[in-house]
Amino acid sequence: MNKRNPKEKFKSKIGGQALIEGIMMRGINKAAMACRLPDGSIDVEEWDVVSGGKNAPWYKKMPFVRGSINFVTSLIDGYKCLTKSAEKQGDFKDEELSKFEKKLLDIFGDKLMPILSVISVLIGVLVCFGLFMFLPMLITKLMGDFLPNQFVKTLVEGLIKIVLFIAYLALVSKMKDIQRTFEYHGAEHKTIACYESGEELIPENVKKFTRFHPRCGTSFLIIVLIVSILVFSVVTWQTMWQRIVLKLLLLPVVCGIAYEIIRLAGNYDNVFTRIISAPGLALQRLTTREPDERQIECAIAALKPCIPKDKEEDKW
Repeated sequence: MNKRNPKEKFKSKIGGQALIEGIMMRGINKAAMACRLPDGSIDVEEWDVVSGGKNAPWYKKMPFVRGSINFVTSLIDGYKCLTKSAEKQGDFKDEELSKFEKKLLDIFGDKLMPILSVISVLIGVLVCFGLFMFLPMLITKLMGDFLPNQFVKTLVEGLIKIVLFIAYLALVSKMKDIQRTFEYHGAEHKTIACYESGEELIPENVKKFTRFHPRCGTSFLIIVLIVSILVFSVVTWQTMWQRIVLKLLLLPVVCGIAYEIIRLAGNYDNVFTRIISAPGLALQRLTTREPDERQIECAIAALKPCIPKDKEEDKW
């Protein structure tokens, strides 16, 4: 069967994130996460969020500022939900532990998992900085004699980042556990598309939709990389450390611009916006996979609590 996206009746503000055997959805007033438990049941948690509708605070309405705020909020909420989803898949104490793991469990008790989570986040941040900031800078520096000016250096460094990012996604997409997460990512997109079309949220309907969605976090990240090339090309520095500090300081600016571009691409359908959306949609061939019915059921369970009573407030 050919997958399709029937013409949207409206564009929703609801977004989501794939978790470990589950999905998190975030609407204008509510957020929810639905996880498939080892016994086959679906566990759903929902909570209130800062309004994104007509009563939204100023920082959710102000262009460029709202992009940076939404980016930070998404990272924090995503990390919390990802940690919870991992915990729901089984009790750490029930697993077959090595002597070292048993000793750690005896020392730290129930605090072990939070401590390990923090350590894993720190390692992840260091790897990201090393792979996507320091390595491109190092390669560009080694190529210094062949690059005529700062603009060309910034362009080359940006292209190296994009290549590394795509290569990283291609590599991790081969891992079995990540493939499962990408299937849930596909379920998230298909379910939101079904909701935006106005069709009933049942697996049979959701299956008909494409797993590619223009307003996706993957699209946002690739646009961040492209915008960073343009922004950093007009910034001057004397030392590598100045360069690093300036890039960190300008990150909110880059995120703010990228978010507005995503909003623009989401609000209009023309040649220009299709060109903007094309890289992100192409990259989603790596970050999404076709889900099964059980994964779609999770996505539906996560989405339903997030649907507001007044759909006018939910329009993108």
